[in-house]
Amino acid sequence: MNMLAPPPVRLSCEVVFDLVCPWCWIGLRRLKRTLAQRPDLAVEVTFRPFLLNPEMPARGMPQGEYLQRKFGGEDRARRLQAAILEVGRQEGIVFRFDRIQRTPPTLEAHRLVRLAAREGRAWPVIDALFAAHFRDGQDIGDRTVLAAIAAEAGLEKAAVAAFATDDEETERVMLENLRSHRLGINGVPCFVINGRHAVAGAQEPEVIERLFELAAMEQPGLA
Repeated sequence: MNMLAPPPVRLSCEVVFDLVCPWCWIGLRRLKRTLAQRPDLAVEVTFRPFLLNPEMPARGMPQGEYLQRKFGGEDRARRLQAAILEVGRQEGIVFRFDRIQRTPPTLEAHRLVRLAAREGRAWPVIDALFAAHFRDGQDIGDRTVLAAIAAEAGLEKAAVAAFATDDEETERVMLENLRSHRLGINGVPCFVINGRHAVAGAQEPEVIERLFELAAMEQPGLA
């Protein structure tokens, strides 16, 4: 370690996202790559829920019906998915849209993310949730599925058991979703740096890096 090197610049990054959004998985993968390339930045990442389908029935919706409502039909959805598949391959992400039978509500999954964040395990749990839905076609609205993901990620056993039987954090997820909408966020992923600079979409690492640099220049003593 170079004792003469300046300490890393501390920044905050709020990631507003939903777990049934394929571009969010891509965007978070690119964010992680950006952070790995900039050890001079100490970025505290906070994950904020955004419910893309707040009126989704508790048991979810058949995938064909969801695609019809969301995209106007499966043909258009398949064309969009083809583009996502290609971008995903470039990021090392495997999408298996053919395995998804139902689109679930994501309130429960966001509740799990909050639990994981308290234990410092948000990143691996989020990756596992995206993989469960988009790669394995699992129902991430099902508490049994979510409890298994939590246990595999190494979350504390008592917390996992409680997660499967109570509604802790439900209200907080709803309030944070409402906050995101009131802030004018209408698309995800959205990255908010230091509470001042925001960019939406699965941006290339270079775009996110420029935002970090802009925020770093505004830090006291660094301008």
